[in-house]
Amino acid sequence: MLMDLWMSLLLVWITCVPCVSMTPIAGQSKSTQSGGLLSRAKRGWVWNQMFVLEEFSGPDPILVGRLHTDLDVRNKSIKYVLAGEGAGTIFAIEPLTGNIHAMKRLDREEKAEYTLTAQVINAETDEPLEPPSEFIIKVQDINDNPPQFIKGPYRASVPEMSAVGTTVTQVTATDADDPVYGNSAKLVYSILEGQPYFSVDPNSATIKIALHGMDREMREEYLVVIQAKDMGGHMGGLSGTTTVTITLTDINDNPPKFSKNLPTGKMGGKVKANDRDIGENAKSTYNILEGDEQGMFEITTDTQTQEGILRLKRPLDYESKKAYTLKVEATNIRSEPISGGPFKDTATVKIVVEDSDEPPVFSKPIYFLEVNENAPIDTVIGAVTARDPDATGSLVRYVIDRHTDLERQFNINVNDGKITLAKPLDRETDMWHNITVTATESRNHSQISRAIVAIRVMDINDNAPEFATEYEAFLCENGKPGQVIQTVSAVDKDDPIQGHYFDYRLVPEMLNNPNFTIKNNQDNSISVLAKHDTFRRQKQEMYFLPIIVTDNGNPPMSSTNTLTIRVCGCSKDGIVQSCNVEAYVLPIGLSMGALIAILACIILLLVIVVLFVTLRRHKNEPLIIKDDEDVRENIIRYDDEGGGEEDTEAFDIATLQNPDGINGYLPRKDIKPDLQFMPRAGQHSGPNGVDVDEFINVRLHEADNDPTAPPYDSIQIYGYEGRGSIAGSLSSLETASSDSDQNYDYLREWGPRFRRLGELYSVGESDRET
Repeated sequence: MLMDLWMSLLLVWITCVPCVSMTPIAGQSKSTQSGGLLSRAKRGWVWNQMFVLEEFSGPDPILVGRLHTDLDVRNKSIKYVLAGEGAGTIFAIEPLTGNIHAMKRLDREEKAEYTLTAQVINAETDEPLEPPSEFIIKVQDINDNPPQFIKGPYRASVPEMSAVGTTVTQVTATDADDPVYGNSAKLVYSILEGQPYFSVDPNSATIKIALHGMDREMREEYLVVIQAKDMGGHMGGLSGTTTVTITLTDINDNPPKFSKNLPTGKMGGKVKANDRDIGENAKSTYNILEGDEQGMFEITTDTQTQEGILRLKRPLDYESKKAYTLKVEATNIRSEPISGGPFKDTATVKIVVEDSDEPPVFSKPIYFLEVNENAPIDTVIGAVTARDPDATGSLVRYVIDRHTDLERQFNINVNDGKITLAKPLDRETDMWHNITVTATESRNHSQISRAIVAIRVMDINDNAPEFATEYEAFLCENGKPGQVIQTVSAVDKDDPIQGHYFDYRLVPEMLNNPNFTIKNNQDNSISVLAKHDTFRRQKQEMYFLPIIVTDNGNPPMSSTNTLTIRVCGCSKDGIVQSCNVEAYVLPIGLSMGALIAILACIILLLVIVVLFVTLRRHKNEPLIIKDDEDVRENIIRYDDEGGGEEDTEAFDIATLQNPDGINGYLPRKDIKPDLQFMPRAGQHSGPNGVDVDEFINVRLHEADNDPTAPPYDSIQIYGYEGRGSIAGSLSSLETASSDSDQNYDYLREWGPRFRRLGELYSVGESDRET
């Protein structure tokens, strides 16, 4: 590799170093240093493209090439100037000789070529002697980048049993070296691991099947290692590798197989045909070919386990047939033409019916019985029968499940199953009674069967009819004779087969009733009619009319029901308006209109009283007009809408008293006292009885004689004394400047929000003059 590098460098040095010559161009003149004019012919640059070898470095800058012009006569009056990409940083030119050098190591993969501009100028005046000329320096490639598989590692799949030469997948490697120059980017592919199963094309990198009969059931996955080598695969080239994981996909090339030693099964057993394929190719269906002429069994496929599930379609009887021999077939759902066939297998399944102690069997699952509601106790309603299906034929005992007969209205004979009545029944309470009867083998009490017995209670006429509702009729005082007061209907709890028919009549003592009569409407209802129009509430407000209702049962049942009739005041259209109020108001001489007027007056008086009280409690508060021009700082306005502060104990003068100073003076803690004040005789008042005047004098004396107290003017409050006060500053920290020396006019420029502040601090013209 080192030899190839030096050979390439030598070739570039011999063939690529340009020689540049410049000749004068006719028709142009230029002043020389002596002041004469020179005429020039058309210039000529003679060179080839310049090249520099990448990644080459040495102790000195690398000579790339040399520039030469016809004006260069070795008199040092000209110099060469280089501009363009990398001029001065990557490439440098010797001003006098025109030699171009590369100052740093170059990488073709970063930049393959550089465009530069050369020019000849006067060495003393820096004036150009020739127009600039452009040339290119190309970075010559060396093999310094190995091939890379950008998309690796790869995964591919191919069906099992594929023919030799079947394409599996194609991989691709890239080389960052120059694909045009030399063989640095010419790649050759080879397989390092995965033979003899697979092969790879050296040029296209296509992976193919190389071995016949690759079976997924023998081996499912293969790992193949592919190598890409540059320099055409010759010695010294760089290489890169990648892995390809190849999976053989399944085809249906294996039929289902039953085990030779298929065990004898019982009812509801399972059979399974093993298939070495997977997925859809391993799915099978099962069928019964022989041995089930009576249709006793069926077989289905479990989609999860691919097992054949044998189930009973009809009950088996051990006493009639003790064993069954079935021929079962398993068939693949899919078939592959490439694999041939057949894709099925058969097996013989022997099913043995075992004898078991079965529970008793009732002759019917549900029994329907009927009994009259007036039947006497111990009446036989019906019977249930059950038998033991076993060959031994055990006796059966019957019992009523008392959870279904909580009131114990029925009994059953434990031996023959006859059901009798234990309590009287009422159809109007419960029309149906559903009980459960259990049958138990006498020799094995764990064998129990149950049957439902539905008992219907048949109706007899034992209920008298009655009014459908509690009627209350209203009669108008000004009603006409023969008007319908109320329509009355009846109901009967009994349910006769021929239907209901009711007969209505007045009680015997009311047959000649002078006030009311009844009329049959021929639809099991009657209408109550008034006989006259002289009904008055002052005379009699309510009437009671007893009516006898009789049904058509056998024997017939009847009841007496009373209709209440209330006399009411009605409008001219016969609409009821009042039934009770006027009856009590009219006797005292007040009409309904007068009563309404009295109530309206009372309500009006109440409204006036409430309004008067409200106005009396309302207080008019004076309007406070705020003067926006009044800017005095000592005026503070309050809008107090309440009744004053509720906290009347917010300040207590006793809290200001120090217990140590009750007797006169507070002791000084910063200096040693010179005089001890003795307590005054006869002064023993506590905080609640303190003398405020004496307390204030003591505090004042302490403040006046305290040498550590701050100046008094540190906190001072003065009232507003008006404009132009002759008093100077009252502060001990007086300054030499006055308010007139300050200019606050800039406050007006801050906007309307600072207008008031500007008026406070601004000084008028009259003030400035004074």
